[in-house]
Amino acid sequence: MRQCDRISWISEDRRNCVGIKVVRPDEFWCEHHIKGRPLFPGVLMIESCAQCASWLFRARFPALGFLGFLRCENASFRGQVVPGDTFVILVNEIEATPRRFISNVQGIVNGKLVFEAKITGMAI
Repeated sequence: MRQCDRISWISEDRRNCVGIKVVRPDEFWCEHHIKGRPLFPGVLMIESCAQCASWLFRARFPALGFLGFLRCENASFRGQVVPGDTFVILVNEIEATPRRFISNVQGIVNGKLVFEAKITGMAI
């Protein structure tokens, strides 16, 4: 289930990137996640950001196998994301070794911060 549609920018040192998730009205969750008023689920905001952070980690350590999601800390949901929105994902690597990464992530919609967290992942 891909939740990051594309990477639109990566820094030269491969420690920061910007990803894009276009929230479409035909996605599987729309019909039932608040009937009549679909809201992009928080767990999918986390997943979108984790996928983008994983992509960034893989850009630095391409030979590793499967990347697993270990932890989400200090998640804060500050606004709504609805079908038709473009969820812009900002990733800032805090720490990375060849086996594990920690990144601060933010989700932006229409210039407004709607989500932020600290994500940890690991090569399994």
